[in-house]
Amino acid sequence: MTMMKMFRIAGAVLAGTLVAAGCVSKGEHEKMQAEKDQQIAALATERGALAKERDSLQQQIREMQSQRTALEKQQALLRDEIVTLEKQRVQLEAASRQDKSQYDGLVRNLTEEVKKGELQVRQYKNMLTVEVAEQLFFDSGRATLKESGKAVLKKVGEALKGYDDKLIRVIGHTDNVPIAKALQAQFPSNWELSAARATTVVRYLESVGVPPERLVASGRAEHSPVALNDDAEGRRKNRRIEITLIDKGLAQELQEQR
Repeated sequence: MTMMKMFRIAGAVLAGTLVAAGCVSKGEHEKMQAEKDQQIAALATERGALAKERDSLQQQIREMQSQRTALEKQQALLRDEIVTLEKQRVQLEAASRQDKSQYDGLVRNLTEEVKKGELQVRQYKNMLTVEVAEQLFFDSGRATLKESGKAVLKKVGEALKGYDDKLIRVIGHTDNVPIAKALQAQFPSNWELSAARATTVVRYLESVGVPPERLVASGRAEHSPVALNDDAEGRRKNRRIEITLIDKGLAQELQEQR
């Protein structure tokens, strides 16, 4: 084999080797490029997911900030309410002490009459009531104030004068016995009799110095009994005059509710 032929063979082998090497490099490159493309796509997907998660977190932060603002407003309202309730508590305690003092003072002023059983003094919430048996003030079926009742009623009036913040409501009550025929021309029913008696008491209280603008008269006839009307004792308890001290504010509220 000549030298020239050997060079030709070696050149052909080298060329084949170089061609083979070039084909492998291209395949590896395409594979690497495909892997990089997949990585880029995965990163893009992950970035999109992260962006959504970020947006969701930002929305949650905004909602939490809004909730915090609402809670802060609620806390401020609760603090104001606590302050208001504390003021009301102090006022109620003061009013309770005042009511007790007024009750005790009224009882002291009428101690003798209470001991004699001529009247009773009762307290209910912020109202004081002096309850007088009908026979002390009036004869049966009559609305003219008896002399025996004037002295007691005058003392009651003197005791009530000092309560400028109260209205004085006088209510007449009867039993369920119908008005006698001889008196029906003047009092057709117990309504008229009870109202007339309350008015008589109011006018007498005015005459002893109780301001008339603080006085209210009404009749309830037999419709607010404190006992059964089945026997004489029950009917006696039901025939009564109630003189009640009522806060002007409460009386105004009741009037507005009508």
